[in-house]
Amino acid sequence: MAVRVSQRSMFTSFVTNMNTSLADLMDSNIQASSQKRINKPSDDSIGTARVMNYRDSIAGIEQYKKNIDTAKSWLSLADQTLTQVNTILTRMKGLAEQAATGTLDANNREQISFEIRQQYEQLINLANTQYEGRHIFAGHKTNQPAFVKGLNLSSNDTVFSNGSFSISGSAEKTIVVQFTSNATIGGAGAVPLRYSTDAGRTWQNGSIPAGDNRLSIGGVQVTFQSGTAVQAVDTTNIHETLSNGSLNGTWLYIRPTAVYQGDDNDLPPAITHYGAAPVSAAATGVFSQDITVRIDNSNATMGGHIEYSYSLDNGNTWVTGNVASDATTSNSASLLIPGGFLVLNGSNASLTGAQNQQFIVKPHRGDVKFEIAQRETITVNSIGKDVFGGIYTSPNASNASAVFDGGSKNLFETVGRLVAYTETNNQSGIQRALEDLDIASSHIMTQAASIGGRENRLEVAGNVLTTIELDEKARMSNIEDIDVAELMTKLAQQQLVYNSVLKSSAQIMQMNLSNFI
Repeated sequence: MAVRVSQRSMFTSFVTNMNTSLADLMDSNIQASSQKRINKPSDDSIGTARVMNYRDSIAGIEQYKKNIDTAKSWLSLADQTLTQVNTILTRMKGLAEQAATGTLDANNREQISFEIRQQYEQLINLANTQYEGRHIFAGHKTNQPAFVKGLNLSSNDTVFSNGSFSISGSAEKTIVVQFTSNATIGGAGAVPLRYSTDAGRTWQNGSIPAGDNRLSIGGVQVTFQSGTAVQAVDTTNIHETLSNGSLNGTWLYIRPTAVYQGDDNDLPPAITHYGAAPVSAAATGVFSQDITVRIDNSNATMGGHIEYSYSLDNGNTWVTGNVASDATTSNSASLLIPGGFLVLNGSNASLTGAQNQQFIVKPHRGDVKFEIAQRETITVNSIGKDVFGGIYTSPNASNASAVFDGGSKNLFETVGRLVAYTETNNQSGIQRALEDLDIASSHIMTQAASIGGRENRLEVAGNVLTTIELDEKARMSNIEDIDVAELMTKLAQQQLVYNSVLKSSAQIMQMNLSNFI
């Protein structure tokens, strides 16, 4: 049966064909311009999802690489700083070797002391090194200097151990104190003494009043522990005793040191308990992050069966199925968690109703960490007191005490003693300080080696990320990018199709009944 083809139907068909071929040609033109096979989700919905995943992964890698670059800057600056510190120590050792020789007199040693005190000031400046306004040796307290100048006390008398005194104020030079009679500080009688601020050239008499335990000299105040016994000093030929170290009786050297103001990693973790059950808890181990622990079973007992879960992301996800069933006593239980144990203490009755109660282990950390890969971090700062020593008041302590018990690894204490001995013409003290400088220098180089190890780790981590990034980009390119040769062939074909549609449509549209009249 013949079907009549109207002009409207022909026009509609022509326009549809032209638009279809033109749309195909325009799509190919867009691909040629962007060099991408996928330019909108409708081009390939599955491919688009994969490309978005790859882009997210690459963006994460780029951020990790930025973190690595910043971490490298932190560690490189710390490395350079410790190298400069060791250079200063080398110079100090040379000066101390000169001062320790018997051919020098008090004037010579005083002259050497001027440079050593200036080097001490420079060491404090180096310990307060900043990166982009943040102090790299202050733990988390990066907005304030890690160290400030302070005073400490050295004595030939062993009764003056750490914690038996506190000291405040400032002094431009070392102050030497001698007690001139046997006495007890804080006792019923006054404690007579004398002191010198010019290496024993001149002396002034003083005393600690009866019933008092404070000694004030100029801008310095020393508070002793009441009941501390002191011994009388034989003041005969005092310059000789200063030089050869024959320090009879009780001598005190009020000398420079550095006070650490940052924080540390030494305190035990704090435990926060959410729940009414009368259970006490403590944590033992080394923890790098907060850990939330939850009691899961309703019949938990201290000496028996405790089911628990723990979370490393503040309760968003939980590691379940953990059991503590080997408690050593009936009133305690140790729950194994990443980094150590959560130890619960109490009676069996104290766990009644403890189901779903939680304990949060919060470690006290001074480390500044950068994330350099998924679930991988690196510490970029250093705890200043563990590097340079000095004196430090722990949050749990009332008085400051010398780091490393004031031993040779304590750089600021070692240098402070050297300053004191050169300023007071104490040759034997200088010789002891010279030996301590070698140990302090070795400790600084050990800390530098630790920093160097982290720098090398960053280098490897950066290379790994670069390799992963190239692989991710190659995979994304296989999905997203266009084959240029194939596209050019396709474009030529689509252009030919479009031209053919235009030409055939024009020829057909010219054919009508009036052409044959």
